[in-house]
Amino acid sequence: MLSYILKRVLATVPVMIIVAVFVFLLLRLTPGDPAAILAGDAATPAQLERIRDNLGLNDPLYVQFFTWTGQMLQGDLGTSLISNTSVSDMIASRLGPTINIAVMTIIISVLLAVPMGVIAAWRHRTWVDFAVMSFSVLGFSVPVFVIGYVLIQIFAIELRWVPVQGYAAPSDGIWNFFIRAILPSLTLATIYVALIARMTRASMLEVLGEDYIRTARAKGVRENTVLFRHALRNAAVPILTIIGTGFALLISGVVVTESVFNIPGIGRLTVDAILARDYPVIQAMILLTAGIYVLVNLLVDISYSIFDPRIRY
Repeated sequence: MLSYILKRVLATVPVMIIVAVFVFLLLRLTPGDPAAILAGDAATPAQLERIRDNLGLNDPLYVQFFTWTGQMLQGDLGTSLISNTSVSDMIASRLGPTINIAVMTIIISVLLAVPMGVIAAWRHRTWVDFAVMSFSVLGFSVPVFVIGYVLIQIFAIELRWVPVQGYAAPSDGIWNFFIRAILPSLTLATIYVALIARMTRASMLEVLGEDYIRTARAKGVRENTVLFRHALRNAAVPILTIIGTGFALLISGVVVTESVFNIPGIGRLTVDAILARDYPVIQAMILLTAGIYVLVNLLVDISYSIFDPRIRY
């Protein structure tokens, strides 16, 4: 198992190198001049040239790339062209809300979706199965902002159980955090519950037809033990993949939900940077997103060794 984990870790290195080269070239070769954005419309050619020199934009591409990667490896992600603020500080201030909402969303999704998928597979082709699959279709079909506005209308405006918008950190009090995070988390969880429940059902249907499941039932093993100890464990690999991918997507920033609920997360930071052509922030956000996906996929791959004993050999 240790050799398997080492191979997976080493495989992430070339991926991140390719992503870094791609991000650097993509932003350098796209139309738009950061110097013109900084200087404004009234800037003279001499002023623009001076700004380009200060930013290193007149250096050859390979010099710019190695300078950028060297700074990045030292933890320096650059400075925002618009706010003149450290990009690392900007991301750090926005990452907390996104992580907290993502963790809460995944917890809700897993607690609801996995039992739903197991029960739907157990009661295959019954009204229970039909209800779960109908919810899955509905969760995929309705836009996330519609779900958000409906929840706001019901629970915030009519019932007045929670605030309409805003965010509070857990350090401000668990209850303050919960009442402000529950609606965006439920909004996002609608999609992920549908996705995870559907995958759980499909995986469980394959496993429940295996001989060892019939043998366990013939020996009189309790049905709950058959479903959740034997069947679910062997069906867990694709479910873990979906959960890991969903968590990576949430961490990378869900722009619509953060906009609807006025959450100062990294999704909104990314959109603001793109609209302002703030290249250092855009580069850092793309690299952060790629790094999160690579890390989550690595953790999912490592978890396979727990659920699939064949990987240990």
